[in-house]
Amino acid sequence: MAHRSEASGNKRKLANGSKDHSSKKPKFEKRPARREEPEEHVSDDSEISDFSDLDDGGVSLDKEGSQDESDLAVRPKPDGNQSGKVFEKGQNSRESHIKQKQLAQDRKSQKPLADELHRTKKLWERLRLKSKVPKDERQKLVEELFSITTGRMKDFALKHDAVRVVQTAIKYATPERRKMIAKELKGAYPQLAESKYAKFLIGKLLVKGDEEIRDMIVPEFYGKVRKMINHPEASWILDDIYRGIATKEQKAILLREWYGAEFQIFRQTQESGTTPSAELSQILEENPSKRGPIMKYLLDMTNQLIQKKMTGFTMLHDAMYQYYINVKPGAEEAKEYMEMIKEDENGDLLKNMAFTRSGARLVCLLLAYGTAKDRKQVLKTFKDTFQLMSSDPNGHLIILAAYDLIDDTVLTSKSIVSELLGKTQQDEVPNLVIAANDPNARLTIRYPLEGASKVLFDAGRAEDLKLLEELWEIRKTTSKKEPETRRKELVAALSPSLLAAIASSPLDLISTSHGTQLVTEALLSCVGDKTAALQAIASTAKGSPNEEEPADPSEEFADGLTPREHISKASHGGRMFKTLIAGGHFDKATKRIIPVDPPLHFADILYPSIKNHVLGWATGPSSFVVLGLMEADDFSHKKELTKILKEKKKVLEKAATEETPEQKAAKATKKKGKKGGPKEKPVGNMGSKLLLEKLNG
Repeated sequence: MAHRSEASGNKRKLANGSKDHSSKKPKFEKRPARREEPEEHVSDDSEISDFSDLDDGGVSLDKEGSQDESDLAVRPKPDGNQSGKVFEKGQNSRESHIKQKQLAQDRKSQKPLADELHRTKKLWERLRLKSKVPKDERQKLVEELFSITTGRMKDFALKHDAVRVVQTAIKYATPERRKMIAKELKGAYPQLAESKYAKFLIGKLLVKGDEEIRDMIVPEFYGKVRKMINHPEASWILDDIYRGIATKEQKAILLREWYGAEFQIFRQTQESGTTPSAELSQILEENPSKRGPIMKYLLDMTNQLIQKKMTGFTMLHDAMYQYYINVKPGAEEAKEYMEMIKEDENGDLLKNMAFTRSGARLVCLLLAYGTAKDRKQVLKTFKDTFQLMSSDPNGHLIILAAYDLIDDTVLTSKSIVSELLGKTQQDEVPNLVIAANDPNARLTIRYPLEGASKVLFDAGRAEDLKLLEELWEIRKTTSKKEPETRRKELVAALSPSLLAAIASSPLDLISTSHGTQLVTEALLSCVGDKTAALQAIASTAKGSPNEEEPADPSEEFADGLTPREHISKASHGGRMFKTLIAGGHFDKATKRIIPVDPPLHFADILYPSIKNHVLGWATGPSSFVVLGLMEADDFSHKKELTKILKEKKKVLEKAATEETPEQKAAKATKKKGKKGGPKEKPVGNMGSKLLLEKLNG
């Protein structure tokens, strides 16, 4: 230790600025600079043997004596025609490079299929230029390609620089040739799946293949799921096959391998007489004594992939869902599983789960059984992802579940609603237009307004409704807030943005059928001042409903734009106005209108916009709008409207008896089609007929 401190102290400079000369470091004498030798030309045939020792400080060297590193002879400077680095006697770098290239070419030519591989690469170079190769020439190239590769497909596919040739052969192959290629590659598919390049060949075969090819390839992965799902290359092709190619039975066989090694060896097949099932509950019911090993094996496999950050697999999400629904809610296993999912630092696991069927359902169950802290963390993980999730067939269910399960509606509105609608007023209208016309995103906006109505959840969404009903049952034990209270608070959070968007851009929102449905529900269900929004919607009715009738130039639309087709010509526009005039929805059970509170009084707001063209409305496709005005109890201009209609009674009678343009078009279509069919419908405008009855009554 004393020696070390002494050495470190000697490194410091002394007070006078000089260095300590008592340091015990070894010293080397500096040699005087070498004198530069005069340039001399050294021919390629000369040897380095004519150098003389330096005069100052040099020593004579024996021919057999060793040479010190510091006394190396000075190499003469090369002239302009000689490279600075000599590779061999009498050879410069260019000559050496040519020789090395030739040696490499000789080694390649000695490998198997060297000539065939060289030729197929030339063919591939031509075939990949799809737009520049004539059809006849391409056919000849394909024939030549198959003449070389047929019978040796496996040899080509297993070479990293030749697999592209096989892919090109598949691309231009007939169905019969594709089957031939698939048969030649039989037995090598797991090996190909592990290749960085050959895995795409399997995808091409399956996409362009048929059921015979599928049933030839998929069984080769049986018994290898654990190995392949952990492989960086094979895992993706395996999951692609599981997600989009495999049959229900094949998927079950692959997923069962997550439950233990015995399922890799003893597999259920249709040939054995039983249909394979991956339902873990059924397996545990049949083998209750194996519950412990199966659950541990499944947990280890899922945790292994999560730790490796390989969380995007549909197969993984299916396995995780099977595990969670087979543990007791609130048990230690369930809590540990929640913690394992939450421990994913970047949140990639939850984000990936949101876009698969089983993954989304698992997240919904985690929200249902989790604590308030758990729910908050889940929402935080999905930040900046909700808009993408809203349009996804699976992801939107998580948003609906959050609406139903999270008691803190302030957190829900700040996390979800603000992101769905947009943080600025400029973003709200485009986002609402997109959401209103997207089959999944529209539910995330309209669900708080309408609830689980049949309009939103038709027969095609029976599974979604079943999941929500399951969550409602769980909510009874995990939630403290009343469902109706929660819904009203969410509506209050949605209302300002919805009403402002309707008031600013009514034409954009009502341009489609689903847009008018959203506007109708918003005006009926939202809270707050609706005056500006109602007036904006009423302004869209301005103008002449009849194309023959010139429009009044003094009438301007809300945003200065004229729609391509008048709103009265669209059936969805007429339904919107009729519902708003009625002030509520029609209840089939009670057979009456359920008015909203406070009432809209939309009849008085709409009438000034259609007053100058009310006859066109009464005899057009939206005649029921005028009938609605006549039947509205809160309409204050009923006498004035009645007087106008009585004066034009003959026009109404004509519209009620003559065929409408829609009826003429339907009749013409029927003549072109088959004879017979349903009974012919009455001729004339039904709205005009009912108006006449009301006027005559």
